[in-house]
Amino acid sequence: MVRRVPKVVRTAPSGALSLAVISDTHSEPHAAAVGLVRELAPDLILHGGDIGRLSVLDRFEEVAPLVYVRGNIDGRASDMPDLEEIHIRRGDQILLRIMLTHIAVYGVRLQAEARRMAQACDADLVVFGHSHVPFLGRDGRVALFNPGSIGPRRPPLPITLGHIQIGEGGVQFRHLDCETGRVWLPPGMG
Repeated sequence: MVRRVPKVVRTAPSGALSLAVISDTHSEPHAAAVGLVRELAPDLILHGGDIGRLSVLDRFEEVAPLVYVRGNIDGRASDMPDLEEIHIRRGDQILLRIMLTHIAVYGVRLQAEARRMAQACDADLVVFGHSHVPFLGRDGRVALFNPGSIGPRRPPLPITLGHIQIGEGGVQFRHLDCETGRVWLPPGMG
């Protein structure tokens, strides 16, 4: 693995930061996705790969700065990174080390290669896409977050995006349903 220089994102003086997380647009993001992202007023947008036509990124870049990685359908984009490291800082303190990649888990655990990359990055959080399944979990000390897909529906999966909010209360995660605009919870949880 080639070590990348981490992207540094600074919080507000209060330590607050809003991250919109999208993935698997497959050239056709849901019609409400950009508007929902705009409503979150994110400081940064993360895209977990499988972008498809790169022009879909333009609409999101109008909302906030965007960091993205290559997905398995994005092979033609040779200048696109497979991995990005993002350090969330408040002053001199690193609050959160994020590793952004496309494929990271098998089931609910990090795959061996993703685990090695996360360790090399000293990641606190791995953000990924690929499965289209909204997911929040842990593998040891590392939090795992998949926003789900905002691209064409794959029944029976929902069309969702993610929101990560950093503040005085720590780090909070949620999924939003693109069709209803409401918080999405797994069946039986809401």
